[in-house]
Amino acid sequence: MPIHDWTRPPVGLYHHFHQQWTGELCNALNGGVLPPGYYALVDQRAVGLVPDVLALQKGPPARSAGRPGGGRAVTDAPPKARYVTRESDREVYAARANRVAVRNPLGEVVAVIEFVSPGNKDSRHALRAFVAEAAEFLDRGVNLLVVDLFPPTPRDPQGIHKAIWDEIREEPFDPPPGKPLTAAAYSAAVPKVAYVEPVGVGDPLPESPIFLEPGTYVPAPLEPSYQTTWDKCPEPFRDAVSNPAA
Repeated sequence: MPIHDWTRPPVGLYHHFHQQWTGELCNALNGGVLPPGYYALVDQRAVGLVPDVLALQKGPPARSAGRPGGGRAVTDAPPKARYVTRESDREVYAARANRVAVRNPLGEVVAVIEFVSPGNKDSRHALRAFVAEAAEFLDRGVNLLVVDLFPPTPRDPQGIHKAIWDEIREEPFDPPPGKPLTAAAYSAAVPKVAYVEPVGVGDPLPESPIFLEPGTYVPAPLEPSYQTTWDKCPEPFRDAVSNPAA
């Protein structure tokens, strides 16, 4: 089905879709796409670093009678400062985002599938961290597939592939007009090879390769897993994405 414009609805909706999509993609890979012995699992990053959403909905914790060392509660006595700034919701969602890890019969991770979140490009630090992690995967021989359904930002003006590939080899890359989104597959063999498919809102997702070992890949079922995820979203969700408030 056509790719939606995920820049228009609230970022929390994409986060929900992102999380569900990783599960559907795992199901599709394990349902006959991967060869015998290979399997895909959802890999949750930063486990324990951010409180669970359900815990946040239970209300504030009971106040203790005293605090060791005479510490002050921020809610009771906010620190005095001329300027106060916080990490954005987009960055928090990015830290909680899942990815897919493909393992071989020995249990070794041979490929990782990353869906880019807006928070991955929301600051120089966030983008550098994402790019550094991608480059480290490739340096360690782990193949990579990166799907970015968000247009370039001032921090990645030529798109996420250019930002990643510059860590390996600097060369010109300009997405074609009307195709600012990216599906980029990387073979971690020697030499490393990138297979980049620029896409746009309204396009179907390509069958990008997921490399399992040098010279061997399976096509990523991005389009059918995206469709299945979308079909399982409740109608109010789909309406909010397709017809966001002006």
